[in-house]
Amino acid sequence: MFKRIGNLIKGFLGLFIGGIEKRNPEALLDVEKENLRKQISEFNQGLATHAALVEKLISQTKKLGKEETELRAKTTANLKAGNRQAAGELAMKLKGVDAEHDEMVKQLENAELRYKELVKARNVSVKTAKKKIQELARNIDDMKVQKAMAELNEMASGMISEIGGSGDTLNRLEEMVTDERNKAAGRARVARDSMDMGDIHMQAAEEEALAEMALADFAAAEGIELEPSDNPSVEAPGKSETTQSTMGPGVSE
Repeated sequence: MFKRIGNLIKGFLGLFIGGIEKRNPEALLDVEKENLRKQISEFNQGLATHAALVEKLISQTKKLGKEETELRAKTTANLKAGNRQAAGELAMKLKGVDAEHDEMVKQLENAELRYKELVKARNVSVKTAKKKIQELARNIDDMKVQKAMAELNEMASGMISEIGGSGDTLNRLEEMVTDERNKAAGRARVARDSMDMGDIHMQAAEEEALAEMALADFAAAEGIELEPSDNPSVEAPGKSETTQSTMGPGVSE
C-alpha cells in the first residue's frame, strides 16, 4: 500500500514538474547547459588523470630505456674484460629490464591511444550536445514566434467575429431607423393630403385681393398712378373701386 502511495506521489510530482518544464522550456534548456558544463568538467578531470598516467608511463619508459642502455654497456665492458661472472649477472639484469621496458612501451602505446580516443569522444560528444542545444534554442525561439502568431491569429479571428456581430447590430439599427423614418414620412403625407388646399388657396387669394384693393385706394388718394398688376383676378377689383372713387366726384359735380 505504501508503495502504491509512493508511486502516486511520484506520479503527481512528475506531472507537476512536467507542467513547469512545458511552461519554462528556456529554464530547462539552461539546466541542461549547466549539466553539460559539469559533465565536461568531470570528463576533463578524468582525462587529466589519464594524461598524468600517460606521462608517468613515458617517464618510466625513458628511465627503463636509459637503464637498459647502461646495463648493455656494462655487460659489454665486463665481457670484454673477461669478467664473465659479472657480465652474466649484468646480462640477466639487462634481460629483465629489457622485458620490463618492452612491456612499459606497450602500456604507453595503449594509454596514449586510449587518451586520444577519449579526447576524440569528448570532442564529438560536446559538439553533438552543443549542436542539439543550439537546435533546441532555435526551436524554442520558433515556438515562441509560432505561439505569438497563433495568439495574434486567434485575436484577429475574435475581432472579426466581434466586428461581424457589431455589423449585424448596426444593420438592424439602420433598418429600425429607416422603418421609423418611412413611417414618419407616411404620417406627414397622410396629414398633408387630409388638408383642404382649396380653402387655403381661396383664403390666400382673398388676402392678396384685399391687399391690392388697399394699395389701389392708397394710390388713388395720393394721386399715384398704379401700374397694372400681373394678377388679373386681383387687378379687376382694384380698378372697379378706383373707377368708382374717381367717378363719384364727377357725378356730384
